[in-house]
Amino acid sequence: MKVSYTKSKVISNEKIVDGIYKMVVEDNNEVKPGQFYMLKLGGQTLLPRPISVCEKNEGTITFLYAVVGKGTKEYVSLEKGDYINLIGPLGNGFNVYEKLGRVALVSGGIGTAPMLEVAKKLKENNNASKLDLYAGFRDEIYLIDEIKNYVDGAYISTNSGNYGHKGFITEILNVEEYDTVLCCGPEIMMKKVIDICKEKNVKIYVSMEKHMACGVGACLVCTCKTKDGNKRTCKDGPVFDGYYVKL
Repeated sequence: MKVSYTKSKVISNEKIVDGIYKMVVEDNNEVKPGQFYMLKLGGQTLLPRPISVCEKNEGTITFLYAVVGKGTKEYVSLEKGDYINLIGPLGNGFNVYEKLGRVALVSGGIGTAPMLEVAKKLKENNNASKLDLYAGFRDEIYLIDEIKNYVDGAYISTNSGNYGHKGFITEILNVEEYDTVLCCGPEIMMKKVIDICKEKNVKIYVSMEKHMACGVGACLVCTCKTKDGNKRTCKDGPVFDGYYVKL
């Protein structure tokens, strides 16, 4: 899949909950669910930031981003008609193009973002005999209504108990009910999900999140540990077999 370097026009950029924004930009690339782009506004921040693909529609792409530092804080100022530099699509993404049986999408926080496109494509390709979402948040929830359009069931947890189960999403996840788990979120959560899947002999694929500088495998900033030594999250991932990575 060809990587493009483009200056893309912003269609919209809005806050959906405190600290979380949704940006829609023009983009005509073919994208696989779970891939990401490197975004750079061109302000005071030297390096671009990796942001996963939330949704791909004809002529546009949607990013969901958390404002956590100088780079993402710059994006907040973008308005309709402004431009942002994109490099992508990058990485390997989730394999939603084969029969996966009963599938659980498990996410934590901003890791829920790529699950919209994953669910959408699994539904379109009819490659999940059952498709459920398990999403955990600290307090406020987001993107759930959109994902509900493509899944059979949606199960929510919040640390505060403000929505759904009070506690961690792993506390209400019964992996033995599924053939395949697709997971994205904090490493501590993904490790727990991997351990549960190993115990029940369930296939699991995880999307790793690492700090990146180039996004194309040249700088080795984003390495993660695997059974075969260090691998580049941007080039060899971000999606890995959960039995292969070491968390």
